[in-house]
Amino acid sequence: MTGTAEKPRARSHPRNSTALNISLDYTFDGLTGWRQFRVLRPCRGIYHDIRRRLPYYSSDITDAFTYRTIASTVRMYFVNLLPALAYTLDMNRRTGGSYGVNESLFSSALAAMVFSTIGAQPLTIVGITGLISLFNYTIYDIIKIYDVSLYARFMCWTAIWAAIWHWLVAIWNLCDYMRYITDFSSETFGMYVGIIYMIKGVEELVSLFDSYGSVDGYLSCVIAILYFGTVYTLEKIGNGVLAKPWARGFLADYAYPISTLFWVGFAHISGTLKRANISTLPISRAFYPTQPRDWLIDFWTLDVKWIFIAMPFGFLVMLLFYYDHNVSSLTAQAKQYPLKKPGGFHWDFFLLGCTTFIAGIVGIPLPNGLVPQAPVHTDSLTIYETDLQVIATEEGEGNEIRRPIVKASKVVEQRISHFLMGLAIIGTMTGPLLIVLHTMPRAIFCGVFFIVGWGSIENNGITQKLIFLFSERRFIQKGEPLLQIRRRKIWLYLFCQILGVALPVAISQTIAAIGFPVLVCLLIPFRWQLMPKFFLVKELEVMDDLTATNKVVLASLGGAPKLPDSSTADEYGLERRFSERRSGILRQRAGSYHR
Repeated sequence: MTGTAEKPRARSHPRNSTALNISLDYTFDGLTGWRQFRVLRPCRGIYHDIRRRLPYYSSDITDAFTYRTIASTVRMYFVNLLPALAYTLDMNRRTGGSYGVNESLFSSALAAMVFSTIGAQPLTIVGITGLISLFNYTIYDIIKIYDVSLYARFMCWTAIWAAIWHWLVAIWNLCDYMRYITDFSSETFGMYVGIIYMIKGVEELVSLFDSYGSVDGYLSCVIAILYFGTVYTLEKIGNGVLAKPWARGFLADYAYPISTLFWVGFAHISGTLKRANISTLPISRAFYPTQPRDWLIDFWTLDVKWIFIAMPFGFLVMLLFYYDHNVSSLTAQAKQYPLKKPGGFHWDFFLLGCTTFIAGIVGIPLPNGLVPQAPVHTDSLTIYETDLQVIATEEGEGNEIRRPIVKASKVVEQRISHFLMGLAIIGTMTGPLLIVLHTMPRAIFCGVFFIVGWGSIENNGITQKLIFLFSERRFIQKGEPLLQIRRRKIWLYLFCQILGVALPVAISQTIAAIGFPVLVCLLIPFRWQLMPKFFLVKELEVMDDLTATNKVVLASLGGAPKLPDSSTADEYGLERRFSERRSGILRQRAGSYHR
């Protein structure tokens, strides 16, 4: 949203200095002896997270009394609900009907209620991701080779082991290493997520052709593409300069509900469209599992050998959530948002272990931080101001260029919008609203895949660098930081990122897809250990940066990481090798001259 529709109120936070002093107590940097080892000081991160965030709990409620909370609640309800249902269609189709709408709604509501009430980072939206969908049906493909009846109980034990790994990571303060997440890692992961979502949208459309025929397939393609175009256009208008600030802000806030209501109605227009009998979202009995079973999985009946086979699968789930959830929290609290309240990564990861355990024993998809949706939540709570920049030209008096300058002035940091969204999802599990969901064409959810996926691709740093490299040089602004770097170095940097995208995408299309969390987590050591061997520090400083630089956010991770000083770049990059090579050439020339 842009404009000055809501002027931020000057509000003092008397506890800011206290919270900062408390945050300084949590660090392992500079410690010696046994105190420097995180595993020997269990629960230290959790303790400081709770102590740091607790003084803000009352303000998390009182600060919510503003219009932005209402707009954010409506927007996030649709942004969370529609992708969750889209992933459910994918899981339902590829896991033999193990997951349906009720399981999806239950998982989203569980996560929303837990993290909105007792989470340390309520801006982080937690729900069903496309990656857990990928994980679920890949395990299904493996289990059905042996005995498909084991799937529900095996997934339950996978979740139990994953919960145990979550608790150990949080207790041993291992979330600290997420402070090393930079734009290199988060952009690569965001591009991977975007591509996977786009692939899912295409797969769902193809499945409609296969299952319901060409009429359903072609009409679904039309609705999916037009739905994507409608949401995209409305959000672009909201971020532009057309109309008044309040009008374009309204369009941006309610782009999803406007588009959804219109295209659902479009599919039910009487006449030719109605006779097409397009496929809709399948539903079941309210508050009951899709399969004829109880909510509690009889996990205690699984053979012991399968229980221990589930252990490494649980570890892989933890790796995925370790990266995905914490990156979601970092992007929701990224440097472009002027946040004032502290974060709490250790405590939230411990809570994620609890929700993973509960989700496992009741047989619902495991909720996790949502990378595309989490920053959307913060953005929907951000108050923007649009200033006018006037640039005089050389063509004479009266000729000038006018540009809008949009600045984020404040973020409404509260937990009510997340809480209300969770209540709304619980209400959606009731019979009347399930009937309403049943009227929604499946094509709408294909369009949702395209929207979420393209949102992760369009504004991605990889895309922006590619645009820079392919742009005509005379039209590039002289102040562009990338002009300080040789183009081949930018291409090398992009090659590293594209490789980090291509490998997980490729493995995700095979039965080995459960191993993609390992590749994703390797992005962190690759960035810090290998890339400095190929780039100067000053080059990495231009092309890369920490995803979150706010001190109150990084305090939960022990502060900002120690970066190598730019004056010692020759110790890390090619500069030293260039110097040695030049010295060797000069010595050779001197030797030839004397001979």
